[in-house]
Amino acid sequence: MEYFAGSIDTAVVGAGHAGIEAALACARLGCKTVLFTINLDAVGNMPCNPSIGGSGKGHLVCELDALGGEMGKIADKVCMQSRLLNRGKGPAVHSLRLQADRSAYRVLMKKVIEETPNLTLRQAEIVDLRRDEDGTWLCVTKYGAVWKAKTVILSTGTYLEGRIIVGDVSFEGGPDGMFPAKGLTQALINLGVPMMRFKTGTPVRIHADSIDYTELERQDSDENPEHFSSETENFLENLKPLPCYVCYTNENTHEIIRNNIHRSPLYSGKIQGVGPRYCPSIEDKVMRFADKTRHQLFIEPLGFDTKEMYLQGFSSSLPEDVQLEMLHSIKGLENAVVMRIGYAIEYDCCDPLALKPSLEFKDFPGLFGAGQFNGTSGYEEAAVQGLVAGVNAARLINGQDAFTLSRDSSYIGTLIDDLTTKGTNEPYRIMTSRSEYRLLLRQDNADRRLTPIGYELGLISEERYQKFLQKKKMIEQEVERINGVHVGPSETLLEILREHNSTAINNGISLAELLRRPELDYECLSPVDKARPENLPQKVKEAVEIEVKYDGYIKRQLRDAKRFEKLESKKIPADTDYFAITGIRAETKQKLSQIKPTSIGQASRISGVSPSDIQVLMIYFGIN
Repeated sequence: MEYFAGSIDTAVVGAGHAGIEAALACARLGCKTVLFTINLDAVGNMPCNPSIGGSGKGHLVCELDALGGEMGKIADKVCMQSRLLNRGKGPAVHSLRLQADRSAYRVLMKKVIEETPNLTLRQAEIVDLRRDEDGTWLCVTKYGAVWKAKTVILSTGTYLEGRIIVGDVSFEGGPDGMFPAKGLTQALINLGVPMMRFKTGTPVRIHADSIDYTELERQDSDENPEHFSSETENFLENLKPLPCYVCYTNENTHEIIRNNIHRSPLYSGKIQGVGPRYCPSIEDKVMRFADKTRHQLFIEPLGFDTKEMYLQGFSSSLPEDVQLEMLHSIKGLENAVVMRIGYAIEYDCCDPLALKPSLEFKDFPGLFGAGQFNGTSGYEEAAVQGLVAGVNAARLINGQDAFTLSRDSSYIGTLIDDLTTKGTNEPYRIMTSRSEYRLLLRQDNADRRLTPIGYELGLISEERYQKFLQKKKMIEQEVERINGVHVGPSETLLEILREHNSTAINNGISLAELLRRPELDYECLSPVDKARPENLPQKVKEAVEIEVKYDGYIKRQLRDAKRFEKLESKKIPADTDYFAITGIRAETKQKLSQIKPTSIGQASRISGVSPSDIQVLMIYFGIN
């Protein structure tokens, strides 16, 4: 028996990383929001790896923080180890990764939700979703409660019709032993939402005291550890770093896998869902890369107050007995005690081509998707989509235009554009290589790119914005000063050049020209830089060095971005009948009709749409 439970502005279905950011954004923008979850104890859970950030993903967390999101702040507070990846490469690919105490993360995030005005956290499973006569949405719980909502955000993670698979064993289930979400998939199919089925997985968790650490490589936190959020204070004082460890598979491990590959549900056909290409199971890695004699694995703590250790890179859905045999073949893990066995999980998600760049469904006004429901993998990809969906749900309610980010502005924009323009046939993972504007979209300038937008949206406080403006001014003034300062060939400078194997000079030279030399940096030039301001923050110095050192490359990418912006500004009417346009192929007409690009730029990125098709469109719309 159904009964009316109440009217709200926004219903957020699922309290994982996408749902949390969506609900917080909605509530902070003044909307009456209810965040529904199957289990209150799973709010903000990290069912896979115990870390936030990583290659490409760290960029997303910095961008999320710059816009006013929550993930980076909580990750900083529960950090167990901080490492900046790719230090040996250019600044475009520097990516921060924090090991996070997964239990503490969950507790703190739940507390933030509970203390946020306009936001109610509710344990209830949504099993049906339908439109009311007035166009609003009716969300029906398992117990028959009907919530009337102006907007709905679906962020169901890997719960939707979830199925756990280990070898020949399979059963309905969600991650970490939770219940799956049942019924909602059918409701979405009844509405006409196009659905897909994906797969992901996790490795075994082992007891810390059963590991022989003498056989492993120790990996400590960086000497000068960094954090994500510009609002984090006393990070170094509060950080109590724990080590991670590195080990390797071997030929024996690989032989065990090969001998049992017929028992793998991946190869027997038991798993129907498509898995992530860039985070494959260990059996998939061994079979696909037969020439490799070993694969690197990372042993990571799950928290300060637990003995559970995560075996990164060892994801598997092989039978339990095979997983144990594989594990014990690894040096240092011969006597490892398993606390949780690895498993694969299949789940339902939507086809992201059905979404607008705002993450609202094209055919269902007021219905939004976010996170793994949209075909992505990873906590970070989920969180940024949650913020975008949450902001847009609030803006729709308030009668404002949709908020979108372009590819040249952010990795968030790149991710969403890839999903809504190209779609995905596997769980999508962000990587720095996906962006054409890597040098513009660095971690160090995420605040300069996006904090003004977050402030305009209403998610950045006045106090934080003024601090940001002060930092921005310091960077700009110092870059200008360095470009204007010239130094002569003094003995001090010549000694610096000799020490760093840099070519000597005979005449005066600007500090900027010296700083552009790869072997020189901001700090080493300080003895000849007499007018340098005192007490410049380290982050300001780093930003200044990057801006000066890569000035030519940055300007080139800015020119590319201008050309991109020109194509994006050429809008396509939403009601365009592509089948009425002569001169473009039938296949192109089909794709354009399905995706409904908002601009010539977006149309040009659709797979299979040729330059000649774009030319026809520009002529048809009278665009020069």
